[in-house]
Amino acid sequence: MTRLEVLLRRGGKFGLVALILVLGAPGATFAQDEVVTKVVPKSAAAVKQSFAPVVKRAAPTVVNVYVRHKVQQTVSPLFNDPFFRRFFGQQFGVPRERIQNSLGSGVLVSSKGVVVTNYHVIRTGGESEITVALNDGREFPASLILKDEQTDLAVLRLQGDGAKFPAIEFANSDSLEVGDLVLAIGDPFGVGQTVTSGIVSALARTKVGISDYQFFIQTDAAINPGNSGGALVDMDGRLVGINTAIFSKSGGSHGIGFAIPSNMVQVIVQSALKGGKVQRPWLGASLQPLTSDLAESLGLARPAGAMVTRVHEKGPAQRAGLKVGDVIVSIDGKDVQDPEALQYRFVTKGVGGAVELGLYRDGKRLTTTIATEVPIEEPPRNERELTGANPFAGSRVANLSPAVSAELGMNDDSDKGVVVLEVESRSNAGRLGLRPGDIIVGVNDQKIESVKQLSVVLQIQTALWKLAIERGGKVFDLTIRG
Repeated sequence: MTRLEVLLRRGGKFGLVALILVLGAPGATFAQDEVVTKVVPKSAAAVKQSFAPVVKRAAPTVVNVYVRHKVQQTVSPLFNDPFFRRFFGQQFGVPRERIQNSLGSGVLVSSKGVVVTNYHVIRTGGESEITVALNDGREFPASLILKDEQTDLAVLRLQGDGAKFPAIEFANSDSLEVGDLVLAIGDPFGVGQTVTSGIVSALARTKVGISDYQFFIQTDAAINPGNSGGALVDMDGRLVGINTAIFSKSGGSHGIGFAIPSNMVQVIVQSALKGGKVQRPWLGASLQPLTSDLAESLGLARPAGAMVTRVHEKGPAQRAGLKVGDVIVSIDGKDVQDPEALQYRFVTKGVGGAVELGLYRDGKRLTTTIATEVPIEEPPRNERELTGANPFAGSRVANLSPAVSAELGMNDDSDKGVVVLEVESRSNAGRLGLRPGDIIVGVNDQKIESVKQLSVVLQIQTALWKLAIERGGKVFDLTIRG
């Protein structure tokens, strides 16, 4: 069973806390907005009521996801050294094939065998086989039809030869309230399907650091390694979230788990069923959170919302009349507390419509309508594999555009220049430490603005390469020998 741990530095008394990604549809129905009266149990008899009817409804749709993949492994790094290979033989330096297995959970969202799980459950290197085991004991091979690292979601299709499958109903995650009862269903530690109960502890958690789109449901329902991709369901047995991660110092559950809201899951599932490519609406503006001092200087009562710091000249924000300094505080009447919440609300609206933004400008409350459209690919990406005797050989690059930036999960500030798309680990670029999303700013004191220009500059042989690489908004200057 594979477990991916990400360590986050937390301030104050909390010290170092581990954030653990808990590894281990035609026919889908989507709930509409509804008003539900929620009551506290008023008697001992009411408290003794069982969750069994909810479990019977939801449990058959929760599956185990097994990933088996082949990896190449050298016996020891020492045997890559020519000295050792000379005396001990070439066979010691040849990578050996090894099988790795990982385990997670998933949820059937269509009677035609469509399963949604976490991206980190199925993320593997090399050739892999995916098997899905149902609650009733049946097992089916599965194919990957969509993976989206930015949301940490993936969609599979079971190869069932026309078999019918149970499917869960989507709930509207926006209807959740703190204190609502929920159940988490999955396969923790590979012991078999397990159900735990709890409440919604918090909503709209945006500072968790799990994925690019942060807007998580927090619950105290016990979630452990192996639960990733499993279902978080409401008291009607409907899907309200996909269990994804926990905060933990020991690797076990301490009552702080996170789930991706069902409204975001629904967007990814629908994208998978419409061709296997995620299309997200483009705001066309860069944003920053409000501090208390900044809110006070703008005449706002509290530091809530997202301030516009840049407007793309050809984007939807510009056509909607947004200006630098505007503070966006709501989307279609729903408050947004920070840029992460705004991006979540905007993306879950889908492409091809329009939304109403509520904002403050010069202390006055205004509204405007903005189109939800895909980002433009301007300039054309002109993808190219770099080869030859240069530091970038072994990488694939493209011209930056709003479309490319969106695909890589970059912010709207990054829409000019040359960006790295892929890197071969054993190439010059891999040894240099280049990563997807890095922007090649300069080579040998020349500012790089296009793939064509970069290709010309790299053909000039030199004893020293002076490079400028932008990563995460910071530019790093490197000098290496040719």
